[in-house]
Amino acid sequence: MTQAGKHPEMPSRHSRVSGFSLVEALVVVMVILVIAAIAIPSFVQARMKANEASAVNSIHTIDMAEVMYSQTYPDVGFARTLQDMGTGGTDCSSPTATRACLIMDDSLANGFKSGYVFQLNSDGQKPSLGYSLTGAPEMGGISGRCAFGSNQSGEIKIIANGGTGSSTFSIGGSGTCDH
Repeated sequence: MTQAGKHPEMPSRHSRVSGFSLVEALVVVMVILVIAAIAIPSFVQARMKANEASAVNSIHTIDMAEVMYSQTYPDVGFARTLQDMGTGGTDCSSPTATRACLIMDDSLANGFKSGYVFQLNSDGQKPSLGYSLTGAPEMGGISGRCAFGSNQSGEIKIIANGGTGSSTFSIGGSGTCDH
């Protein structure tokens, strides 16, 4: 016994043990979960909007590539497929009508980018005088809220859910996916 009968291994009644109690730790975890529950839907919406902006930019890129393709290959007209405007795995030292190297992004040339699936349909004529282009979310409500479309006019349209209607989209304009 040391100092007035106190045992050396026993903490005194007045000393404080450092660390968090179980209740304090649970309160911290609950606060973190509440913040996460508030923030995660905002992150999902922000990602969808970013995917939609990327889809509009991708459609614009494809439209511009189609114009350049039809001018470079007037006997073919507009490209039959997205792959025709891509690199096709080449170094682009000698482009051809099936590897025109106008879309350098291989994922876009393959029809998939930022949660959207792109489909190009030619009019089937030779030379091709028109095309239709759509970009739809890979998983609706998760990767995007609406689809976009375009054709040889270069005008980008928002395609309503179910593809029954459309409205014109303009950069900086009032066209949105909120229906």
